[in-house]
Amino acid sequence: MSVAERARPALPRVPALAVLAHYLVGYRRTWRAGVFSSFLLPVLTVVGFGFGVGAYIDQGVGGVRYLDWLVPGLIASTALQVAVGESTWPVFSNFQWIKTYFAQIAAPLRIGDLLAGHLAFVLFRVLTTAGAFLLVTALFGALRSPWALAVLPVVALLTLAVATPTFAYASAVDSDSWLAMLFRFAVIPMTLFAGVFFPVDQLPGALRWLAYLTPLWHGVDLCRAATLGVAPQWSVAGHLLYLAGWAAAGWLLAYRSFRRRLVV
Repeated sequence: MSVAERARPALPRVPALAVLAHYLVGYRRTWRAGVFSSFLLPVLTVVGFGFGVGAYIDQGVGGVRYLDWLVPGLIASTALQVAVGESTWPVFSNFQWIKTYFAQIAAPLRIGDLLAGHLAFVLFRVLTTAGAFLLVTALFGALRSPWALAVLPVVALLTLAVATPTFAYASAVDSDSWLAMLFRFAVIPMTLFAGVFFPVDQLPGALRWLAYLTPLWHGVDLCRAATLGVAPQWSVAGHLLYLAGWAAAGWLLAYRSFRRRLVV
């Protein structure tokens, strides 16, 4: 083995781990800025919505205290927002501005490695945020079942269901204005009408079915069932298969879009 070969850093057995390590090294310099907000946001949300709005809802929702009913929806919607936030401008920037993906594909990495490594970092960001949210809400006594720990794998699947198609979208657009439109016309309506703040069955028929089609409603229903210790409105297998379908379709779209941009 030559001196140059000995000096060259070896890739991990799973090349996607090298991509994940790249993002973790960058995050190591910025994580402190997010720790405070990761705990402050759930505290403010619980106090503002759970105790503030909840004080005017005497009967709760379905016999459940409004705070306890609200918390799982907030966890799922926060996961959605973090996942989309980490899958829009960072992906767009890696293509248009700092062109990180072009540098990575010039190394012995494949399209699947780039996608898997970056998605693994998005999962890391969402799970740490959701974990902090669970801890804070547990201190407020808003988790009524030990099944609340199942929220984390549900959130992970929800993250993949929304992050993979968002990767495809962010890699296909030619202006970051399209990313703002995604938040305005998709993320915000989903947050408002997918069962986070009030039951979906209170919506008119057409809007109700649109809410059922969103991945967020399925994540909210599963998270709520876990934290309350009750059965979800839909079957668990149906929820999981639906979210997995979104994740698989999104992966295929993102892989195709990345390949079109990076392989000449």
